[in-house]
Amino acid sequence: MEKQQQPISSLMEVSMQKIKEMIDANTIVGEPISTPDGITLIPVSKVTLGFAGGGTDFEQAKVSKSGFGGGTGAGINIIPVAFLVIKSGKVDMIYITPPKSTTVDRILDAVPDVLETIGEFMDRGNEETED
Repeated sequence: MEKQQQPISSLMEVSMQKIKEMIDANTIVGEPISTPDGITLIPVSKVTLGFAGGGTDFEQAKVSKSGFGGGTGAGINIIPVAFLVIKSGKVDMIYITPPKSTTVDRILDAVPDVLETIGEFMDRGNEETED
Protein backbone atom coordinates (compact mmCIF):
# COMPACT_ATOMS: atom_id res chain seq x y z
CA MET A 1 0.00 0.00 0.00
CA GLU A 2 1.51 3.36 -1.07
CA LYS A 3 1.63 6.07 1.58
CA GLN A 4 -0.40 9.10 0.49
CA GLN A 5 1.43 12.43 0.77
CA GLN A 6 -0.42 15.00 2.87
CA PRO A 7 -1.14 18.40 1.24
CA ILE A 8 0.72 20.20 4.06
CA SER A 9 3.87 18.28 3.12
CA SER A 10 3.76 19.77 -0.37
CA LEU A 11 3.31 23.27 1.02
CA MET A 12 6.25 22.81 3.40
CA GLU A 13 8.44 21.37 0.64
CA VAL A 14 7.85 24.31 -1.68
CA SER A 15 8.46 26.85 1.11
CA MET A 16 11.72 25.21 2.20
CA GLN A 17 12.94 25.07 -1.42
CA LYS A 18 12.31 28.80 -1.84
CA ILE A 19 14.19 29.55 1.39
CA LYS A 20 17.16 27.46 0.20
CA GLU A 21 17.20 29.47 -3.02
CA MET A 22 17.32 32.78 -1.09
CA ILE A 23 19.94 31.90 1.53
CA ASP A 24 23.31 30.27 1.15
CA ALA A 25 26.68 30.56 2.90
CA ASN A 26 27.46 33.71 0.89
CA THR A 27 24.58 35.46 2.63
CA ILE A 28 26.36 35.20 5.99
CA VAL A 29 29.98 35.59 4.86
CA GLY A 30 29.87 37.60 1.65
CA GLU A 31 32.06 37.71 -1.40
CA PRO A 32 35.47 39.39 -0.88
CA ILE A 33 35.81 42.96 -2.16
CA SER A 34 39.30 44.08 -3.19
CA THR A 35 40.30 47.75 -3.21
CA PRO A 36 42.95 49.28 -5.48
CA ASP A 37 45.30 49.83 -2.49
CA GLY A 38 45.42 46.09 -1.67
CA ILE A 39 42.83 45.91 1.10
CA THR A 40 40.31 43.07 1.02
CA LEU A 41 36.92 43.49 2.71
CA ILE A 42 34.66 40.55 3.47
CA PRO A 43 31.13 41.42 4.69
CA VAL A 44 29.67 39.38 7.56
CA SER A 45 25.91 39.36 8.22
CA LYS A 46 23.51 37.99 10.81
CA VAL A 47 20.65 35.98 9.35
CA THR A 48 17.45 35.34 11.30
CA LEU A 49 14.82 33.03 9.89
CA GLY A 50 11.29 32.31 11.00
CA PHE A 51 9.12 29.62 9.50
CA ALA A 52 5.57 28.42 10.16
CA GLY A 53 3.13 26.05 8.59
CA GLY A 54 -0.19 24.51 9.40
CA GLY A 55 -3.21 22.80 8.02
CA THR A 56 -6.44 21.07 8.84
CA ASP A 57 -8.90 18.64 7.33
CA PHE A 58 -12.55 19.65 7.07
CA GLU A 59 -15.58 17.57 6.32
CA GLN A 60 -15.35 17.14 2.57
CA ALA A 61 -19.00 17.92 1.89
CA LYS A 62 -18.74 21.40 3.46
CA VAL A 63 -15.56 22.79 1.88
CA SER A 64 -13.92 21.26 -1.16
CA LYS A 65 -13.18 17.95 -2.83
CA SER A 66 -10.05 17.37 -0.76
CA GLY A 67 -11.32 18.84 2.50
CA PHE A 68 -7.90 20.33 3.21
CA GLY A 69 -7.03 23.89 4.20
CA GLY A 70 -3.54 25.07 5.05
CA GLY A 71 -0.73 27.50 4.55
CA THR A 72 2.93 28.22 5.18
CA GLY A 73 4.97 31.34 5.64
CA ALA A 74 8.54 32.42 6.22
CA GLY A 75 10.38 35.59 7.14
CA ILE A 76 14.05 36.37 6.75
CA ASN A 77 16.00 39.23 8.33
CA ILE A 78 19.55 39.90 7.12
CA ILE A 79 21.59 42.45 9.08
CA PRO A 80 25.19 43.39 8.24
CA VAL A 81 27.22 43.14 11.45
CA ALA A 82 30.90 43.42 10.51
CA PHE A 83 33.63 43.43 7.91
CA LEU A 84 36.74 41.29 7.91
CA VAL A 85 39.54 43.59 6.77
CA ILE A 86 42.65 41.96 5.33
CA LYS A 87 45.58 44.34 4.91
CA SER A 88 49.29 43.48 4.65
CA GLY A 89 48.65 39.92 5.86
CA LYS A 90 46.78 41.07 8.98
CA VAL A 91 43.11 40.34 9.55
CA ASP A 92 40.94 42.70 11.61
CA MET A 93 37.23 42.67 12.35
CA ILE A 94 35.40 45.99 12.12
CA TYR A 95 31.95 45.82 13.70
CA ILE A 96 29.04 47.82 12.37
CA THR A 97 26.72 49.26 14.99
CA PRO A 98 23.16 48.90 13.69
CA PRO A 99 21.07 52.07 13.76
CA LYS A 100 18.64 52.42 16.62
CA SER A 101 15.37 51.00 15.42
CA THR A 102 12.94 51.88 18.17
CA THR A 103 11.96 55.07 19.94
CA VAL A 104 13.01 53.56 23.28
CA ASP A 105 16.52 52.88 21.93
CA ARG A 106 16.83 56.47 20.73
CA ILE A 107 15.55 57.84 24.05
CA LEU A 108 18.00 55.71 26.04
CA ASP A 109 20.85 57.01 23.87
CA ALA A 110 19.77 60.60 24.59
CA VAL A 111 19.59 60.21 28.41
CA PRO A 112 23.28 61.03 29.11
CA ASP A 113 23.07 64.22 27.02
CA VAL A 114 19.84 65.28 28.73
CA LEU A 115 21.32 64.66 32.19
CA GLU A 116 24.42 66.65 31.29
CA THR A 117 22.30 69.56 30.04
CA ILE A 118 20.20 69.50 33.22
CA GLY A 119 23.37 69.41 35.34
CA GLU A 120 24.83 72.42 33.50
CA PHE A 121 21.55 74.31 33.89
CA MET A 122 21.44 73.60 37.63
CA ASP A 123 25.10 74.59 38.04
CA ARG A 124 24.40 77.91 36.30
CA GLY A 125 21.38 78.47 38.57
CA ASN A 126 23.49 77.81 41.66
CA GLU A 127 26.23 80.20 40.47
CA GLU A 128 23.66 82.98 39.88
CA THR A 129 22.11 82.59 43.35
CA GLU A 130 25.55 82.72 45.02
CA ASP A 131 26.35 86.09 43.38
